[in-house]
Amino acid sequence: MEFQEVVELRRSVRKYDPDKKVDEATLNQIFEAAILAPSWKNSQTARYYVIQSEETLARFKEACLPPFNAKNSADAPVLIVTTFVKNDSGFNPDGEPTNELGNGWGLYDLGLHNENLILKAIDLGLDTLVMGIRDADKIREMLSISQDETIVSVIALGYGTQEPKMPKRKTVAEIVKFF
Repeated sequence: MEFQEVVELRRSVRKYDPDKKVDEATLNQIFEAAILAPSWKNSQTARYYVIQSEETLARFKEACLPPFNAKNSADAPVLIVTTFVKNDSGFNPDGEPTNELGNGWGLYDLGLHNENLILKAIDLGLDTLVMGIRDADKIREMLSISQDETIVSVIALGYGTQEPKMPKRKTVAEIVKFF
């Protein structure tokens, strides 16, 4: 698929085919793409927790997602919890932040990794939904995620059964200033 087509096809999909699972080779391709994203001084602080078993998916949706997100991801065969290691990206070796953004750089880097992940999923014929409303404390407990990591989002991944229309986008003139 051409890059522009991949970008234009990306949508937030809320309905998935429950009978189509995502195989390990496909997941590995998706994460290999994520790994190729840039990061602050090549710190590579993005981390992913992949939930695939039906039992764990059901428990996770019940305990960690609000009802509307549990519904929106109900048939997704994979949920990916995205985190980053704190106090590394954007920090000096002595532990001091390099600038006023501090851990904002870890968040920024994770966003770059997540975009690669999402676009590769589209390229492979899958769809995603990024969910930011979740219970981080319950996620941390259920998946034994270290306190050294910030939990950011949950990404539903699967073969979509809907084709949402592209929402209205701002124009270049609305978001860019040329000097």
